[in-house]
Amino acid sequence: MDAKDLGQLISSAKALYEKKLRATLEASHLHDFVAIEPVSGDYFLGKTISQAMSAARRTHPDRPSYAIRVGHEAALHFGASFR
Repeated sequence: MDAKDLGQLISSAKALYEKKLRATLEASHLHDFVAIEPVSGDYFLGKTISQAMSAARRTHPDRPSYAIRVGHEAALHFGASFR
């Protein structure tokens, strides 16, 4: 997948999350992970990013998905914690 295709995947998945999933998922699955397959609009929940992405791959093995942590700006946070 080239950078343009990756950018389109991310944009499409984020748009689906904002328009169709955010309100529902943040009310019932806060802090879980959601993998979104933007062509079909299917989404897959998991307590870990691996669970969500594995479920997406089982259903759509030939299509990439994008993972988001419900209620967070990023799926994963790296670096030191501040007190």
